[in-house]
Amino acid sequence: MSDEKEVSLPAQSDGATLTKGTGAGEPLLKVTGLQKHFPIRKGLLQRQTGAVRAVDGLDFEVRKGETLGVVGESGCGKSTMGRLITRLLEPTGGKVEFEGQDITHLGVGGMRPLRRDVQMIFQDPYSSLNPRHTIGTIVSAPFKLQGVEPEGGVKKEVQRLLSVVGLNPEHYNRYPHEFSGGQRQRIGIARALALNPKLVVADEPVSALDVSIQAQVVNLLDDLQSELGLTYVIIAHDLSVVRHVSDRIAVMYLGKIVELADRDSLYKAPMHPYTKALMSAVPIPDPKRKAAKSERILLRGDVPSPISPPSGCRFHTRCWKATEICKTTEPPLLELKPGQQVACHHPENFEDQAPQDTVLLSVAKEAATLVADEVLAESAATSAAVAAEVGESADPGARGTARPAPTDPQPTDEPTEPEDDRQESTDK
Repeated sequence: MSDEKEVSLPAQSDGATLTKGTGAGEPLLKVTGLQKHFPIRKGLLQRQTGAVRAVDGLDFEVRKGETLGVVGESGCGKSTMGRLITRLLEPTGGKVEFEGQDITHLGVGGMRPLRRDVQMIFQDPYSSLNPRHTIGTIVSAPFKLQGVEPEGGVKKEVQRLLSVVGLNPEHYNRYPHEFSGGQRQRIGIARALALNPKLVVADEPVSALDVSIQAQVVNLLDDLQSELGLTYVIIAHDLSVVRHVSDRIAVMYLGKIVELADRDSLYKAPMHPYTKALMSAVPIPDPKRKAAKSERILLRGDVPSPISPPSGCRFHTRCWKATEICKTTEPPLLELKPGQQVACHHPENFEDQAPQDTVLLSVAKEAATLVADEVLAESAATSAAVAAEVGESADPGARGTARPAPTDPQPTDEPTEPEDDRQESTDK
């Protein structure tokens, strides 16, 4: 492998190879107000009767040489966002700029030169490779499409790429079905790196792989970034993987970014209630900290439909801190701490942005029944409404408390509350 590290990626690239220190801090990709609405058509004339708001106003930047992780529940628009910034989908609104050039509505001809600089690693290593083509044909396709002839010939370059991603160059003539899932994902990575791109969008690159193979692929991506100066946008569900590979992390909920911060700040002190709920779901591999499981935040109900998202803050239907302003006014994405942006009226670990609202919504009181007392106590420090409800529930003579959980007749103990809730909704 020492020989592999000495060789750089194809010499045919017009731009100089980026290094980790080159252009640090300069935005490579800038997204402003990005939207994608998929129309819903019905009837004989196929008239539009609505739209799925998959992505509904995203603003972020990706700097050269960094890794931006994107997390969120299924259906929040992560994969759609990845396809929009690589221009595999046409945006409904907003602007996408790559190296200062507006690529939002470039046609096929205009995008062709940029395909060398922006590549994508697809989620499914089984369906993203053509089963009728050999690995050599698949990995060499970018060279043929771009009309590039690498030094030493296409075959030699493809075999070198296979070596870079840890595959045997002698497998050049094999077909995809002859490889395991992890090996197929490596083939997809080799294809994405063929033209020495500046930006790689990886959509769930390890979600379909075994844990041992996940570690290999994640380490491979990390090594390639160090050697080749790549810039990544990694979309994933696994929060531990995102923490390992990312410099900054964007948290998405129902088509919007609710928090954007550097890795350490986000994991140590999340500011959005939804982010805090996500962080609480990360398992703690320490048998001595079993008590920490009681602080798991359970969210009531399902994610609302993107066809008709809630008014105001889209998380207010499941948030234990929601007040009237959350229902009526959409919070902007603001930088409340250096390097940490959040869209919330009542953020965690920061002063209340709407202290005048001191009455929780009824849905917030219901959501609070699934939140641990320790978490509510922390939230009370930054929310007057939660503080009022916690104080009221602590008063033995108070009525209409915010936490009816202790008096709610549950036949099971606390660890099985989520299953009871799901069963209850199923019975309805």
